Amino acid sequence: MNDLTERQKTLLLLIVRDHIESAEPIGSKRLVEDYRLKLSPATIRNEMAALTEMGYLRQPHTSAGRVPTEQGYRYFVSQMIDQAVLPEAMQRTISHQFHQSGSDVSQWMTLAASILAHQSQGISVVTAPHIEQIKFKHVELISTQGRQVLMVLVMVGGEVSQQILTLAEPVSQERLSQTASRLNELFAGLNVDAIASLPTRPDALDQDILTLIVQDMRLSAERVSGEIYTDGLSNVLTEPEFIETEEARRALKIFGEPSTLKDLLDRTVTEGNVGGLQVLIGGEGVWEELRQCSMVVARYGVPGLATGTLGVVGPMRMAYARAIPTVRFVAGLLSDMVNNTITAE
Repeated sequence: MNDLTERQKTLLLLIVRDHIESAEPIGSKRLVEDYRLKLSPATIRNEMAALTEMGYLRQPHTSAGRVPTEQGYRYFVSQMIDQAVLPEAMQRTISHQFHQSGSDVSQWMTLAASILAHQSQGISVVTAPHIEQIKFKHVELISTQGRQVLMVLVMVGGEVSQQILTLAEPVSQERLSQTASRLNELFAGLNVDAIASLPTRPDALDQDILTLIVQDMRLSAERVSGEIYTDGLSNVLTEPEFIETEEARRALKIFGEPSTLKDLLDRTVTEGNVGGLQVLIGGEGVWEELRQCSMVVARYGVPGLATGTLGVVGPMRMAYARAIPTVRFVAGLLSDMVNNTITAE
């Protein structure tokens, strides 16, 4: 990357900021008038020509001003990503909204999608937290009729599995409760591999239930949490980029294809840490679906236990200064709420 002079840095940041707000090419005269720069239009034009040659700006038409390139947007984001902070008043408002939503995860997801869309004026995407490592919490065995028993298996994090078992012979509720008590003490906090590796139980009923618990936990681990929440599609439909180009409109189709959208989210955060944030501009040469877009995305949750993804998508002319701190703050809130839910189990 070419080294920029301080004056070039200042001009580039002003051009990107102005273009984000106006959606128009930015000319030298406009910069002088709007920002009262102590530079002549000719000097600014020379600097803009240099920035264009270095790949930070482009000139849409011969007589027009300049607009940022992907490289220009990346420089802008690199300068503000660590400084962008959500105002304290907005933090308090969002926190209050989440705390009013109680412990219903689906309400968290809907609220997060709504807040992200509103604050960024883009399209929000939120995936429900999925359990990364299934751990045993407790099991209940309830006699129903004859040889049938209801097994209720609860995992750390709140996931519940129920199934009707048919035993070889009728068993009293007292014995079922004793079996459940022994297994709860033995399996508490263990993952499925640890339970499966335990020695064979001397009691045949204990061993049968152990085998069924392992099967149930493995099935739970294989289930993919496909719940995806989106909001704000109307926010971008009126943006010039999405009105004028078929290519940009095609990008919106992924929001009608949950499997494609989930795959895209999974690929963007594969290497990301919980609490970390990524800004993808123009698809970064990898995601063709986002070639005309930018995406701010983060993982939330508790590493190794339960995590999800959230983010916003919009044109490259996205309001990064609002989108980045909002995504970061909401991800932090959801991480705290997931952690509190798990530790309260």
